Amino acid sequence: MHLFVLVAMGVALAACNKSEGPTTAGTATTATAAAAAKPVVAVSEAVAAMSADQLRESASAALREQRLYAPAGNNAMEYYLALRDKAPSDPAVASALTDLMPYALIATEQSIQREDFAESQRLYALMEKTDATAPALPRLKQTIAQQQQAVATRAEQDKVKTEEDAKRQVELEKTRLAQQQAAQQQAAQQLAAQQAAQAEAEKKAAADREAAAAREAQQKAAAASAPAQAPTQTASAAASAGGLRALSTPAPRYPAEAARRNQSGEVRMEITVGTDGTVTAARVVDANPPRVFDREALAAVKKWKFAPIDAPVTTTRTINFRPGG
Repeated sequence: MHLFVLVAMGVALAACNKSEGPTTAGTATTATAAAAAKPVVAVSEAVAAMSADQLRESASAALREQRLYAPAGNNAMEYYLALRDKAPSDPAVASALTDLMPYALIATEQSIQREDFAESQRLYALMEKTDATAPALPRLKQTIAQQQQAVATRAEQDKVKTEEDAKRQVELEKTRLAQQQAAQQQAAQQLAAQQAAQAEAEKKAAADREAAAAREAQQKAAAASAPAQAPTQTASAAASAGGLRALSTPAPRYPAEAARRNQSGEVRMEITVGTDGTVTAARVVDANPPRVFDREALAAVKKWKFAPIDAPVTTTRTINFRPGG
């Protein structure tokens, strides 16, 4: 219905212009009618012809440069829509389009308020191609039609325009560009913050999984090595494991990085003491946190000295690391 009104308005204004000369309202109304009559294509032919790699690269650049949904033919939404046609199963593309939809909705509503129907229809086409079932689409479509009809009626009633109309159009264009730029900047900042938070959460989850896997591997290694060492320990050696008499047990060096973080921890060591009282073998059984104090603990116990014994003894010792300790 609104297309018929706009075309009729354009014909009436053209007839009026023959006797009164061209006016800003007549030109704007004719352009609006032509834009409304011509089907709006969401993705330009040039963008659709690009390869998947080109589209992915162009989409990333558009996000960095805050071209989320404008200008036409050179914005992130068009690139991702074209890329989705080529790679429909790519979850990153679907996620990016989902993230961009709310900002396109806001921009569409703003363009309707400015009575910039060509832009509102272009943005509507982007949203419709992104998700044809989006709840906001019927309301937007109806609002665009109602506003176009209201503008057409107003323009038909006001056939005499002054030079202020041209100035108003210039100011409207400046306002549109300024609002669009500000909206895109704000949207890009929100999107970047959202993506950074997601990346940080994924990084933390990966670190937690890695730490858990390391602890599990250490526990399995300790469990696997325990049976192999048990037979080498005689009954007399096992009985004397708790009776080792230490002659020299120098404290380990506190790692500089841990000191800077004011970090504490402990390392449980398994050591084998030879008959001459020296430590002949040492290994880390468990450490909390992993791989922070292990090296210094190993270096320290290898320097320990005990009183001579009758047979080698294998035992465990826990070394604590405390800031300032």
